[in-house]
Amino acid sequence: MNEVFTVSIFLIGEKQPITLTAPAGENLRKLLLDHDLSPYTRFTQKLNCGGRGLCATCGIWLAEDNEVQPVHWHDRAAEKFGYPRLSCQIQVNRDLTIYMVEKWIWGARK
Repeated sequence: MNEVFTVSIFLIGEKQPITLTAPAGENLRKLLLDHDLSPYTRFTQKLNCGGRGLCATCGIWLAEDNEVQPVHWHDRAAEKFGYPRLSCQIQVNRDLTIYMVEKWIWGARK
């Protein structure tokens, strides 16, 4: 039996989340894009690395209690220096709460 998890997504300026479900192992970036919730800006919508973790334009904030351990070098640096995490490098393996990042191209530090 495949596990299914809940992903609560807070859009910029919204108080209520959009709630999606995802099978275990689903890529967060893909889940967002499949539901027309792009982690990109209008500038990076077409100019991005396609989810390979190279451009850092698909950043999102994870709620602090999510404790998703970074596996990609950028996400380890993001955790250390307070930058958004890359949605393309997060697999949904638990319930998640995320916040979309207000940005022009890359997200700013907290």
